[in-house]
Amino acid sequence: MIAVDIAATDFRPDLVRWRQLVTPAWLAALTAGARVEAAPAAAWRLFEVGCGGAALFEQAHIPGAAYLDTCDIEQQPLWNKVSDQALLALLLARGVRHDSTVILYGRNNLAAARLAHLLLYAGVADVRLLDGGYPRWQAGGHPCARGPAPACAAAPDFGVAFPAHPEYLASTAQVRALLDGGDGVLASIRTRAEFMGQVSGYSYIAAGDIPGARWGRAGEDGDVNSMSAYHRADGSLKPAADIVAPWAEHGIGPGRPATFYCGTGWRASMAFFYAWLMGWPEISVYDGGWFEWSQTPPPA
Repeated sequence: MIAVDIAATDFRPDLVRWRQLVTPAWLAALTAGARVEAAPAAAWRLFEVGCGGAALFEQAHIPGAAYLDTCDIEQQPLWNKVSDQALLALLLARGVRHDSTVILYGRNNLAAARLAHLLLYAGVADVRLLDGGYPRWQAGGHPCARGPAPACAAAPDFGVAFPAHPEYLASTAQVRALLDGGDGVLASIRTRAEFMGQVSGYSYIAAGDIPGARWGRAGEDGDVNSMSAYHRADGSLKPAADIVAPWAEHGIGPGRPATFYCGTGWRASMAFFYAWLMGWPEISVYDGGWFEWSQTPPPA
C-alpha cells in the first residue's frame, strides 16, 4: 500500500469543502487500493451518472463504478425529481445511507451534479464529485473496466429522517416568495441568449426567463450542456474567485440566500454544488426551473 501525496492530487485550498472535489489521480489511487489523503471514513460507493448511457458504461467505465441513470431520479412531464419515497427506495437499493461516502462522475458531469444535489438534499453527508468527469479520467490515461457493474447489497435503512435537508430544494411558491421578499436572489444559470429570452435552448420549452432573476451565467449560447463560464478547457473547475467575481457583479453572493435554476435542473445543480463547495450557507435549487415557471399560471 502506498500513500498519495496530497499535493499530487491537487486538492483545492480555495474551497471550504475541498475534500468533496476529487481529481482523477486521487480516484485512481483509491480504486487501486492505495492509501490516500482525505480517504472515505468507511464504505464508499462510486457511480457513473448518465442519461440513457448504460450501453456506453458497459463498454468502458471507471473500475468499481456502478451506473445510475437520471431517468431514475427525474420524472416527466417537467423533469423534476421523483417523489421522496421513490428517491429513498432508489438510494437504499443502491446501498446508500446517510453516512455513506458517494463519489460521482459523468461523461457529462452535469448529470453527476444533478444527483449530487439530490444526495445532499436527501442527507448523504459525504458526497464527492470527480472534477472534470469521465473525459478528464480518460485524458489522464487511467484504466477502464468493461461489462455490467456487479450487484450491490441494499441498505436496510437510511439512518436519519428523509430528506435531511429539504431547504436545498425550492418550489415555485418559494421562488415567488423569494422574489417578493427581496432578501434573497434568484440566479439564472443559463446562457445569455436564454436569459434575455432570445432562445429557449430546448425543443420542448418556450423562450423566456423569470422576471426578477439575476444572470448567473452558464456556457456557450445554443448549448445547454455547456458550463464553460465555470470550467477550464479540460472540464475542471475554475478557481473559486473566477466564479464568485462575475456572480457578485449581478448581486449573487454568500451574504444573501441564493436559489439557482436553469431550464430543468442540471446546470443549476452544478452551480449549487460549487456554491456548496465554497461553504455558502443558504443555497437551494429551484427544481422546476424555467420549464415549470413557464407552465405555471401566476397567482390571482
